[in-house]
Amino acid sequence: MQPDLELVHIRKGESFAAWRHGYPFRTVRWHYHPEYEIHLVVATSGRFYIGDHIGNFVPGQLVMTGPNLPQNWISEIAPGEVVPVRSLVIQFPEQLIKECSACIPEMEAIAPLIERSHRGLLFDDAASATVLPLIQRLIDERGLKRLALFWEILDVLATSPDPEVLASLSYKLDLSGVNGSGINRAIAYLREHLTDDIGEHDLADMVGQNMSSFSRAFKRHTGTTLARYKNQLRVDLACLALLTRPEARITDICYETGFTNLSNFNRHFQKLKGMPPSQFRSTFATNDAFKGNG
Repeated sequence: MQPDLELVHIRKGESFAAWRHGYPFRTVRWHYHPEYEIHLVVATSGRFYIGDHIGNFVPGQLVMTGPNLPQNWISEIAPGEVVPVRSLVIQFPEQLIKECSACIPEMEAIAPLIERSHRGLLFDDAASATVLPLIQRLIDERGLKRLALFWEILDVLATSPDPEVLASLSYKLDLSGVNGSGINRAIAYLREHLTDDIGEHDLADMVGQNMSSFSRAFKRHTGTTLARYKNQLRVDLACLALLTRPEARITDICYETGFTNLSNFNRHFQKLKGMPPSQFRSTFATNDAFKGNG
């Protein structure tokens, strides 16, 4: 079975993605992505799949995977049960490592880790216990502190003794059939023109598909519909504006990020972030004030 492409969203002004997700979740399927991934399970047990490796996982499992290595973690939970936070995840592009390696001699220390991760690496409990508080802090940090924690985590993994290599030497994924649909080109165009009025018919025409075929392909690759995907990216863009431009009016941010009216913006923001934009901004402002007093 061919894996689905997961589209990793790295926010503007950041060099890698760091987030937490629950279970069930849209990315929990047989999938791959071009980014490296550090994946730490914090709740539930079950079965996991990395390339041609199959194993069992429990809370505390720490895995690093290289680009385009298919993977999935399936938790054993009761029917209807929802787990708020199942995994902590860091995803970073290959280009980040290449560019940093070209200008930072100290990067040579993590070269073996980067190379071995292409088959997937399972780390021991000691490495997991060390990384857990670092990744928890990283997910909530911003700026240089976030970057410093990222390098510290890579250093822990690079110096961890003898992680288990998961996929076999002979395992190789053929992506020719996966990338043939042109869906990646359409999504890249959407990201570059996020604030424009782009409809499903525009993207379907771009890749030479009818709307129903494009809609099915888009949902298979992203785990959601085009409308929801656009709203999620636009809300993420609005969050960045709320945090970095405290003087900007929320109404202006609404229109700048592609929403056509304020009530629609507020509704989608509340749904995705669990609070209105004004509360989101004030919450982070209060958090910064407490940091300043610490």
